[in-house]
Amino acid sequence: MTALLTRRSFVTAAGTLVLASGLGGTMAFAQAPTERRFVFIIQRGAADGLGTLAPVGDPAFVSQRGVLAQDFDDAPKLDGMFALHPAMTQIAGLYAAKEALFFHAVASPYRDRSHFDGQNILETGGTSAYQFKDGWLNRMLSIIPGDDAKAIALAATVPMALRGPVEVASYAPSSLPDASDDLMARVSAMYQGDPKLHEAWEQAIATRMLTGDMTGDKGRNAIAIGTLAAKMLAADTGSRVAMIETGGWDTHAGQRGRLAGQLRGLDGMIGALKVGLGPQWANTMVVVATEFGRTVKVNGTQGTDHGTGSVAMLLGGAVNGGRIVADWPGLSDAALYEGRDLKPTTDLDRVIASAIAGHYRIDGAKAATTLFPEMQRVALIEGLARA
Repeated sequence: MTALLTRRSFVTAAGTLVLASGLGGTMAFAQAPTERRFVFIIQRGAADGLGTLAPVGDPAFVSQRGVLAQDFDDAPKLDGMFALHPAMTQIAGLYAAKEALFFHAVASPYRDRSHFDGQNILETGGTSAYQFKDGWLNRMLSIIPGDDAKAIALAATVPMALRGPVEVASYAPSSLPDASDDLMARVSAMYQGDPKLHEAWEQAIATRMLTGDMTGDKGRNAIAIGTLAAKMLAADTGSRVAMIETGGWDTHAGQRGRLAGQLRGLDGMIGALKVGLGPQWANTMVVVATEFGRTVKVNGTQGTDHGTGSVAMLLGGAVNGGRIVADWPGLSDAALYEGRDLKPTTDLDRVIASAIAGHYRIDGAKAATTLFPEMQRVALIEGLARA
């Protein structure tokens, strides 16, 4: 089932989709250990939501997007309004299996267009940049069961979202200059006879290009990172929460080929996560989000500039998917935010808080006020996680 909601019907329609539960909620505060896994994938650089999940049913789509609309001539349509970029074949399969849920026209509270400020607000859960010194993902660790609160960052440094009083692990590539292929082969041979060193070396190789974009080594780096994250999350005594940092989403020029490569890499990473997690995929929720979207119209270099509204994804076997939630504002000139951007109609903070409350079955008020202290008292969105 998919759900396209008009602005007028957003609150009253979609019965089981959006329930006016309020922050009070009725779920008990989580205490008992679970088998739940949670992954946050950040898309640094402002990913184009309109180029990821295109509103092909909007009358203004083709005229507003110009050459970028051509990517969706033969793209798989998820419903009468939206089509998924054809590079995302595995995520399309998740949608068909009801393991993918998309929120369109979403944004954090940030309304300017600085990557640094936008990412800080996305990761800290504030309403202004540098308002908080810790991240919402670290604060999440304080309200989920203790055995579940083992987190790891797959990033060059611990990202802001995971910084805070709760201790987390990190796994990052060395900052040393790139070694020659011959040296790499010699070190691999030297470690071959030592199981522990060999395993550590193989993991280091897998994350060698971790800070790069999703197209590195023709997408194989993204798949390797997904495989590594799955290995760390699948073990009974391993991490239960992970954050994966991805870059390269700033598509100012030549967007068609660039974005296709990025989405193909993300798709491969998600596919590797599913395969590597095996039966634990059923207990896993992946949240994919970016700091802001991109302009509706194409610029003079066949790219797009910094915008506002974008797409957020919930993926995994624990997700109650097969739906698109969109209080769709439209793409006509009169409907655009500040005359240039997709107008945000759903709060990203609300989506994340609702997803985590449902995934861990914790009190909605506790989740909202802990993760996003400045969030106004609004109804959380229920039914995002499988019972």
